Amino acid sequence: MRARARAWLRGARASLEGAWPRAAERIRAYAWPLFQQAVAAAVAWVIAVHIGHHGHPFFAPIAAVVSLNAPLGERGGNTLRLLEGVVIGILVGELAVGTLGSTTGALLLGIWVSTLIARALGGTAVSVAQAAAAAILTIAIADGHVGPDRLIDALIGGGVALVFSQIFFPPEPVRLLRHAEGEAVNGVADALDLTANAIEDDDPALRERALDGVRRIRDQTVDLARTRRAGPRVASRSTTRSQLDPVVEETENAGQLDLLASSSVAVIRGAAAGDRDGIKLVAPSIRQLASVLRELARDPGDRTNRQQAADSALKVARELQADGRVRAPALGSGLAAMIASVRAVAADTMIYAGIDPDEASAAIESGDSDLEVRSSPPARRRPFKRPRVPWK
Repeated sequence: MRARARAWLRGARASLEGAWPRAAERIRAYAWPLFQQAVAAAVAWVIAVHIGHHGHPFFAPIAAVVSLNAPLGERGGNTLRLLEGVVIGILVGELAVGTLGSTTGALLLGIWVSTLIARALGGTAVSVAQAAAAAILTIAIADGHVGPDRLIDALIGGGVALVFSQIFFPPEPVRLLRHAEGEAVNGVADALDLTANAIEDDDPALRERALDGVRRIRDQTVDLARTRRAGPRVASRSTTRSQLDPVVEETENAGQLDLLASSSVAVIRGAAAGDRDGIKLVAPSIRQLASVLRELARDPGDRTNRQQAADSALKVARELQADGRVRAPALGSGLAAMIASVRAVAADTMIYAGIDPDEASAAIESGDSDLEVRSSPPARRRPFKRPRVPWK
């Protein structure tokens, strides 16, 4: 019991020590897009007050903020979905107020009818929620009076959001993909690092945290898959159309991360279920691969970075194979399975870095280190530099 408590305390201490760096990273990542939302809301408010001459145009800044509160590459679509719901909610709310006044019956009817229409038109959850919210606000603050200004305010806010997301700060699909790739690769590296620690320390708490990393890897690959689907659409519909070919190429390359994630999950699960003493021999190789992936995640689009990652992964696989202690484990043993899994991670790292799969396999078997990664698609250069962020 005491050993379990000490292990839990070590895990809790490690989590707390990493809390501030994670919080600082979130601040760095989200400060810029949140500032954009604040500016867009202020602009929408000014337009509605000084140009539209509306007394209390709260719909304008609300529409601007909510429209831009979406992942990078999805803000334009989110704006249209929001406007769909808001327009439906305001129109139904105004009809309810004009018919029944600001009563409970009008509120009930307005919410039901607006959400029903939004669903009938194929609206998403965002559209339905905004239809209900717009109907509630329209009826609650109408004081029995119909106000078409509310609809105009919502259109102003949505229009400002579209200008911000598609003209002033348009999404850059290749950079979007590479950021998602970096997040996924970092997640794999963290999980492998925890796995190496758990193997070396034989720590149950670390093994549990490493297994939790499997779920994080899956979540990140799901996010990456969503970004991959959005990339070509963003490139074809926004001002970044010239990036359509590069983004298609980068999308195909990002697909290799599915294999890397799968092989890494096999290593993590093998470490949790395998022979503790035998698999300790491969812990250094797992740690080295985690370091290789962490460096690769810093800039997945840099060709030199990819070349170094491919060379380092090949070196790890060859050294593991040449180690006399693990060269010929018993067939079917836990150690043999772990060696195969670790070598698969090394091979998938090389393939993601830009090495042909057949060449990667042959290099691991033969020791040929004369490999050259493919060039990465160029990311569009902006006239001014801004922080790399996960969404806009």
